[in-house]
Amino acid sequence: MRTHIRLGRVFGIEIGLHASWFLIALLIVFLLGSYFQAADPEWSPTVVWALAALTGLLFFVSLLLHELAHSLVAKSYGLGVRSITLFALGGVAQIESGSETARSEFWIAVVGPITSLSIGVGALAAAFLLGWSPPGGEATPLLAMLVWLGYINVLLAIFNLIPGYPLDGGRILRALIWWRTGDNHGSHRQAARVGQVVGMVFIAWGIFEFLSAGLVGGLWISLIGWFLFQVAGQSRAQATVMRALEGVRVSDIMARDCPTVDGYTSLQDFVGEILMHTERRCFLVETNGQLAGLVGSRELQGIDRARWPYTTLNDIVSPIDEERAVGPDTPVTVALEKMARDEVTQLPVVSGGRVDGVLSQRQVAKYLQTRTA
Repeated sequence: MRTHIRLGRVFGIEIGLHASWFLIALLIVFLLGSYFQAADPEWSPTVVWALAALTGLLFFVSLLLHELAHSLVAKSYGLGVRSITLFALGGVAQIESGSETARSEFWIAVVGPITSLSIGVGALAAAFLLGWSPPGGEATPLLAMLVWLGYINVLLAIFNLIPGYPLDGGRILRALIWWRTGDNHGSHRQAARVGQVVGMVFIAWGIFEFLSAGLVGGLWISLIGWFLFQVAGQSRAQATVMRALEGVRVSDIMARDCPTVDGYTSLQDFVGEILMHTERRCFLVETNGQLAGLVGSRELQGIDRARWPYTTLNDIVSPIDEERAVGPDTPVTVALEKMARDEVTQLPVVSGGRVDGVLSQRQVAKYLQTRTA
């Protein structure tokens, strides 16, 4: 879930919006406008729509606090958190690596629903102190806003406790299975399998609601179900891959004979005379006898072909430094997490100040294919 608009940083965590957020933001404001209009027809359109916009904004702030709670607990356990992104179906915290213990997985997961429940109960308590008497009784715009925010956050907490991975309830389920069995990847697969079942139930439920009552909300329920089913399936596949790579080190599958090319070679000559005549997709670049870095087919992407004759490998090379490298004894699972975090497809393998080889996602895929065969 990539961030398209960056809003800033909170506790060192980048906060951003996905493009799909604008669609759901407009929809929520529209629905809130209709809700407040029905709550008191005497309120002016200006009051109704200003209240809808403010309530929608506070709702997204509550979503952000939910994800921020996950992130801060993750950081307290030593896990890096890259960003929080709000999108059409809520929010997602991009934690750089998986939990190392069932205990940390449980607390990282459960703090989100606790936060939403606290916000919801706090909003309802504030409304009660200001004179709200359920049911109904939202006599002022402020009370109407507090009551809606209270109920929606309580419902959000309950929804997230559904035991379907990747919902918080699914992660809590995974933590409990992990604690009981001691099997990290096995618990991940089991929780993801339950998540797929929950996703299918949501899809069927939404379709039934739409066909039987013509409710557009049924389509939204089906969309949420499809999202859960897809992400749970990907998580299940990821857990299977991680299990297959247990105990495998970078040195076991890295390429040790990475070809060397001159940094002053133009992209035109590199592609036409070298890249297209080999299956290799990774090359060491040397400039004046010094190692400049790595280059592969990925670095060519986004460069206009008309510029290839005038662009050299030195212009696109990826420098080698400790942060962009791994050691030969690094577990492959850790290297894959690093690739995902840095959004690269290959990593140099450095030992004693020299490059011993290169590890790429392609080599990992070949290893898995061979193992399966």
